[in-house]
Amino acid sequence: MAGDTSDPGSNLPTAPSPGNNTRRSGWFRRGRSWQGYLASLLLVAFVTAIGTLLLHRIDPANLAMLYLIVVILAGLYFGRRATIFASLLSALAFDYFLIEPRFTMTVADTQYLITFIGLLAVGLVVSYSIALVKEQLEKLRLSEAHARALNALSRDLTAAQGLDEVLIALLNNLSTALSRNGVVLLAENEQLSERAVTSGFQLTADEMDLARSCFADGRETGRGTNMQTEARVRFIPLHSATRLLGVLGVAPAEPQKYLSSEQRQLLDGFASLAALGIERARFVEQAERTEMLQATERLQSALLNSVSHDLRTPLAGIAGVLSTLKEFEEDPEHQGLDRATRQELLDTAWDEVERLNRYVGNLLEMTRLESGVLRLRREVVDVQDFIGAVVQQMRERLKAHQVKLNISVNLPPILIDFLLFSQVMVNLLDNAIKYSPAGSLIEVSARQEGSMIEISVLDRGAGVPQQDLSKVFDKFYRVQRPSVVSGTGLGLAISKGIVEAHGGRIWAENREGGGTVLNLTLPAVESEVR
Repeated sequence: MAGDTSDPGSNLPTAPSPGNNTRRSGWFRRGRSWQGYLASLLLVAFVTAIGTLLLHRIDPANLAMLYLIVVILAGLYFGRRATIFASLLSALAFDYFLIEPRFTMTVADTQYLITFIGLLAVGLVVSYSIALVKEQLEKLRLSEAHARALNALSRDLTAAQGLDEVLIALLNNLSTALSRNGVVLLAENEQLSERAVTSGFQLTADEMDLARSCFADGRETGRGTNMQTEARVRFIPLHSATRLLGVLGVAPAEPQKYLSSEQRQLLDGFASLAALGIERARFVEQAERTEMLQATERLQSALLNSVSHDLRTPLAGIAGVLSTLKEFEEDPEHQGLDRATRQELLDTAWDEVERLNRYVGNLLEMTRLESGVLRLRREVVDVQDFIGAVVQQMRERLKAHQVKLNISVNLPPILIDFLLFSQVMVNLLDNAIKYSPAGSLIEVSARQEGSMIEISVLDRGAGVPQQDLSKVFDKFYRVQRPSVVSGTGLGLAISKGIVEAHGGRIWAENREGGGTVLNLTLPAVESEVR
């Protein structure tokens, strides 16, 4: 990868932190040099003063150790050049001030020459070693900072839900770790899309052409590369294991800032992680679309099976009655049907017609609810009169059961669409009839709960499995306990839609002692008026 170029005086940041604009060059860090020299000079002067005071009590060779302390301190705090300066200055001060004859550069005892040379050599070795250790430490800190930045991006990409969140996480981490604005252009149908997700800037027409060139060639272009090096934006291709997913563009918040080699490595890591995150998000979206298609196919299949079966059954009954009547009317060998038999056949046909009408009505009502064309024609209705009218309407279907009404006195009226809400009560009662044995008790209760009217239909059937209570109002859901139960599974779903359209709530509970309770609540007229 081609490196970024910069002017000689440009400031090249090396750490992910936006505030770190210091770099190393050769044996020393630029800046702070004269402070290091001054500090080294003061330390040498201080140690020389102490050595002068102790000169007659301690052998001068031992006083050389004090100068080693100066060299070590200079190496730790002032940089390599200041450490070398401290080494030379210490050797000269030791010879001039502490070795006889004093205040001259001559040495009376040749053994001190060995001390002088040793002091200088040790100082140089110490300065080099300390500087080397500090450089390695700085590299470790930089590597740790980069690892933290990559881990942060990886964590954010893993937590992202969907492609949009993946791109936002990438751009936020670019801004935090590299002080760069970012732009992402993804591939669509093997072409680079012009729809960009950006942070802080917009691409010009020339920059879009540069991004297309990066996508077409599959290599970096733009700022600091071998192609269009003076451009504002650096474009990096986002490669997955199998294809090119798009292009990542980065631009500095300040035009004079260029990427260092360490930052380019970090940017490469960001691009690799981003490609993985984008591909994962697209796989998830594809899996969700596939699952949705499969669910739609299953729903369509269930609807077709349910509707075809439930519509065919009453049609078969009607056809059987008509076939019997026709056979007896047209066959001269038969003497015809007696009045009672004919009436029974006609009643059977009529029941099947009503059942067919309910099925078709439920399908139409569900279509109206889901399309949003349902319009309520509300009127103030007395609760007791309303429940009584519905029970009377279903007297033929309820004749195989005992019916008990528990309606509180002096209930405030409710504001409902009478015909639609009658369908709700019919569906609730029909559900109780289907799932409770003949001769069992079906109760209908109504009472006031605060500002709401609560109406309940209670049966003594087998109840609903606890885990399925929340599903009984789903479309096409039926509790498959009695094998003879028929229906499309739309009745309670339609009831839920109508109740919620009236501002109410409907839910199911298992009844103590066996059976099911279907409850619904509606605002009382008094609460609405207030």
